[in-house]
Amino acid sequence: MGSTGDYQLLCLENPLLDIQAEDDESLLTKYGLKPNDAILAEENHMPLYAEILSRKHALIAGGAAQNTARGAQYILPPSSVLYIGCVGQDDYAAQLRSACAAAGLRVEYRVDDTQPTGKCGVLINGSNRSLCTHLAAANEYKLDHLQSPEIWPLVEKAQFYYVGGFHLTVCVPAIMALAKEAAAKPEKTFIMNLSAPFIPQFFKQQLDETSPYWDYLIGNETEAAAWAEAEGGDIKGKGITEIATYLAGLKKANEARKRVVVITQGTDPTVVAVQGEGKAKEYPVRTIGTEEIYDTNGAGDAFAGGFVAGLVEGKSLEESVDMGQWLARLSIKELGPQYPSPKQTYCKA
Repeated sequence: MGSTGDYQLLCLENPLLDIQAEDDESLLTKYGLKPNDAILAEENHMPLYAEILSRKHALIAGGAAQNTARGAQYILPPSSVLYIGCVGQDDYAAQLRSACAAAGLRVEYRVDDTQPTGKCGVLINGSNRSLCTHLAAANEYKLDHLQSPEIWPLVEKAQFYYVGGFHLTVCVPAIMALAKEAAAKPEKTFIMNLSAPFIPQFFKQQLDETSPYWDYLIGNETEAAAWAEAEGGDIKGKGITEIATYLAGLKKANEARKRVVVITQGTDPTVVAVQGEGKAKEYPVRTIGTEEIYDTNGAGDAFAGGFVAGLVEGKSLEESVDMGQWLARLSIKELGPQYPSPKQTYCKA
């Protein structure tokens, strides 16, 4: 089955405007940030955004799942992907709408009148990037928007639901509404992304609530290790293939569909475990010269976009992984989580 271009893929998370600049570690040190990390901003981080804006910077439509949604739409036919989240009533929201429209991505934002649109400070140092997110309006998403007469029919029409783990800090009821809708209808698929190490570290209870509904779980090696550390027991400290296999074997609500766990490892092989099929498999990554790498920010989001596009198109698991690697490879040649223009067409490795 291929995509019908009928908004088959619905994505939910936190729309953000990325404010991105290079840093010589001065801002990292000043604000106590790690070179390669993702955190939620606290009060002491608030002056950071003005400091980034005072430098040579780029403004990019961001938010992990919004990056993924743009990536999936890059591959799929027009009118295939719909994105939902919450923004403010301001110029930043207008910039997000404009960027998504240019990418062919339909957005149905809830608009909050009390908070500004969320933003993410992105500090680039060599191949490292540190993300500091002020959710603001993105933190105000509500279940009643998802279940409104304007939005719920779109939910019912969609066949694939993709949710970024960052939304676990915002509106778990909305995530669960999508998860249960997918579990109740065999033709639908629920996909979750771990998103960052702090999600399993500090929002493990919320993550566990969603776990029986994962048809697909996507993450990277650092996030998988953080999950194993938080889970404890025999899985703590194990290797990525063991963690992926363990995650695949967790209790599942819809037992008619085997869970698939996909863990990326940068330039190391992508690990894929299928529930009940024994040891995880490894898929080598498409090679790329270091001189071609411009910015790795959003590479994981791009992988998810390509992978999910493969699922929507009915591709095999192997080819869907290759599509994810292909799109990630394109993305890291661009500034920030973006995709090249003119549009390139996927070619199987």
